[in-house]
Amino acid sequence: MSSRAPPPVPVALKGRGSASWVAGRFEKRSATAEDDGWDALQQLQDEAISPATVVTEERARSIVSRNTSPDISFSQSVNPYRGCEHGCVYCFARPSHAYLDLSPGLDFETRLFAKTNAAERLRAEFARPGYVCSPIALGINTDGYQPIERRYGLTRSLIEVMAEARHPFSIVTKSANVVRDLDLLAPMAADGLVTVHFSVTSLDNRLSARMEPRAAAPHARLRAMRALHEAGVPVGVIVAPVVPAISDSELEAILAAAREAGAASAGYVLLRLPNELKAVWREWLQLHYPERAAHVMSLLQQLHGGRDYDSTFGHRMRGQGPFADLIAARFARARRTLGFARLPPLRTDLFVPLRAASPQGELF
Repeated sequence: MSSRAPPPVPVALKGRGSASWVAGRFEKRSATAEDDGWDALQQLQDEAISPATVVTEERARSIVSRNTSPDISFSQSVNPYRGCEHGCVYCFARPSHAYLDLSPGLDFETRLFAKTNAAERLRAEFARPGYVCSPIALGINTDGYQPIERRYGLTRSLIEVMAEARHPFSIVTKSANVVRDLDLLAPMAADGLVTVHFSVTSLDNRLSARMEPRAAAPHARLRAMRALHEAGVPVGVIVAPVVPAISDSELEAILAAAREAGAASAGYVLLRLPNELKAVWREWLQLHYPERAAHVMSLLQQLHGGRDYDSTFGHRMRGQGPFADLIAARFARARRTLGFARLPPLRTDLFVPLRAASPQGELF
């Protein structure tokens, strides 16, 4: 059982997406705050502050995750961090913190883990005799360019290993800090070894600050997109997530802005609410859009056969029904009108297996 004190009445916390420690699905006991009639809850609410970020360094036993999901385009991924300080309230990865006996709410964005030996483990993977080269999705579960990357540099160290091995990879990020690594990305892009996709949810700074408080501002992402495009790095945009009655009206505007900034490909994903994310999202709605909350949830349930979420492959990212069809039609028309296409496939034929590190050193 966690020793954390009972949570205060949920209030919007500056710089945080979640407002409380939503219980994980594996917890056997949970704490709630109750009014004792002596204004105790009001005092807790008045004293509520944004918790500090705590990073735990860990040594990973392996670094490459593999999947066979039929509705995603990659089979390998690498995540140098667990948890994400961006604090995106809608992040589908939040429930993964429950496996650590931590809250998918505030813990997910304040209790972070850095895999300090990530590059070492990737090098060992590339040195395995049976390794088969396939494009790697870098930072696909939690953003590899979240704020703590400035301190740890794990994403850059992974890119350095992939540059040495001539290994193809793709990046999806909500951060403008990716431009830091242009010195590595541009040469690899010239050889067809890297693509970068920016996830953009809204062009409204205020809405973005509420939904994704520590991610780069929308205009900063577009500026980074342009910088990568001008350096020859293929870039795309993913409108993710599309949120009914909150941000869906911006679909065409986001695509147009990204195209103008150099994005060559486009995609979108509807809001997904797996496991505990349902509670995190409902809490956020009540805090920021109480008058709209019921309508938003009604539209989401229409997408998933009356439930908050349906995780079925092929359905989970697009939904079904009239609203889903409308979003798909709007996206298809905008994509066609703006001239989006597909990014070129990443090359795997340039891969050079790395030699495993030897404690005896090398003679030649």
